[in-house]
Amino acid sequence: MTGDGRILNALLRADFRAFVHKVFLTLTPGQTFIRSWHLDAIADRLERVRRGECRRLIINMPPRSLKSIMSSVAFPAYVLGHNPSRRIICASYSGELAKKHSNDFRAVLESTWYRAVFPGTRVGAFKNNEIEIELTARGFRLAASVGGTLTGRGGDIIIIDDPLKPDDAFSEAKRNGANQWFTNTLLSRLDDKRTGAIVIVMQRVHMDDLTGFLTEQSDEWEILNLPAIAEHDETIQGWNGELHFRGAGEVLSPEREPLYVLEALKTQIGGDAFSAQYQQLPVPPGGAMIKRHWIVRYKKLPPMSERLMILQSWDTANKGGPQNDWSVCTTWVLASKMRWFLVDVWRGRVDYPALKATVEAQAKKWGARRVLIEDAGAGTMLVQELRARVPGIIGVRPDGDKVSRMAVASAKFEAGQALLPERALWLADFESELFAFPGVKHDDQCDSVSQALLDKNIPWMSYLSPEDWDRLLAKSRIPTRYGKRNRWS
Repeated sequence: MTGDGRILNALLRADFRAFVHKVFLTLTPGQTFIRSWHLDAIADRLERVRRGECRRLIINMPPRSLKSIMSSVAFPAYVLGHNPSRRIICASYSGELAKKHSNDFRAVLESTWYRAVFPGTRVGAFKNNEIEIELTARGFRLAASVGGTLTGRGGDIIIIDDPLKPDDAFSEAKRNGANQWFTNTLLSRLDDKRTGAIVIVMQRVHMDDLTGFLTEQSDEWEILNLPAIAEHDETIQGWNGELHFRGAGEVLSPEREPLYVLEALKTQIGGDAFSAQYQQLPVPPGGAMIKRHWIVRYKKLPPMSERLMILQSWDTANKGGPQNDWSVCTTWVLASKMRWFLVDVWRGRVDYPALKATVEAQAKKWGARRVLIEDAGAGTMLVQELRARVPGIIGVRPDGDKVSRMAVASAKFEAGQALLPERALWLADFESELFAFPGVKHDDQCDSVSQALLDKNIPWMSYLSPEDWDRLLAKSRIPTRYGKRNRWS
């Protein structure tokens, strides 16, 4: 063996990240391996499990992010390379998937390069099939399906790779089955309860999936959460303690799945599925405070003769910049019979000068008759400085906390008075927040909604005579210049 070959083998033995790279090239020839900080973070956590420094690990991450190759194939091969007497159980949601991972594992162990890197790790002659691969040193990798029997079997490390497939997420029986299987069957399979380790690597599919079930019961789990798009600024520990700063809005793998790809995917699979599987933030399937079945949708807005005014509601952040909260403007067409039609949502993180310009621009763009801004922090300054430039701007002092305000506003949704469009570019993000409220990290859109729906100073047509309505309509400043080509039709 050449000097370079010895150096490479030493690297593959000592650095799990390099080992994963080599496994990837072995299993997916012709594809390009893209190094990423999040793979380093996963490798660091798994290496800590191998060294006995972590006994309970959950990694939540999007699909197609190398999680199965790393956790179900490369990690068992690396562990057994260093100690061929270790006993590893790997479980997945289906028997077929478990067998595939087992066959991939065998392909790695039988490769020429692996035999050179770990010459003491050899597949034995007695158990070498799709379920179990036993080594000459009596260690093994045992494949299992979630829900299957493990009678008489035990292990040092148990790895669960996607215990529930997305199609089964809304089956209470299957969710409960997977959770109870973990509690009643899997926990008892650790050879030594004091030192044995359990690793769970999965995409979130439901609030009551295995991650939700376990974290609700115990705080013993170390969790590495890797959403496709960062929800907030955070610093994540990478390989050997190196720190990686991830800014809000930063995508996990810009080379493979840039932001525009993720946004298109969100439109295709829906906001709820994207929030769970890609953002690791599952929302209640029927909605939390606002129920999904309450929502009334519109294809076209009511005719001009039924429109009272355009109303905008602002929830403003106190500071701009990616590390702070969002500023949000919801724009509504108010129509007869006390109906609110949501026509637009603007959402951004901007500094105060840009926010001030945006408030004015949005009011002008839509011809807003009333512009509600919470009378606190930056909102107070906005009202004072824009009063002469934005007709109808008014500061609103909230009554009660945000949860109680949305509880009152929810009656409008339940009564079918607050209507959402069938399609809009902003709709998926909006609904993900609306249906998860109050259990969300960012609730700026919901605050804007409740402020709009609780406005008590609207002269609804249902309260007026036809003559009064005609007079109000003439003063409402609704942009009639669009005629039959009205932008809202």
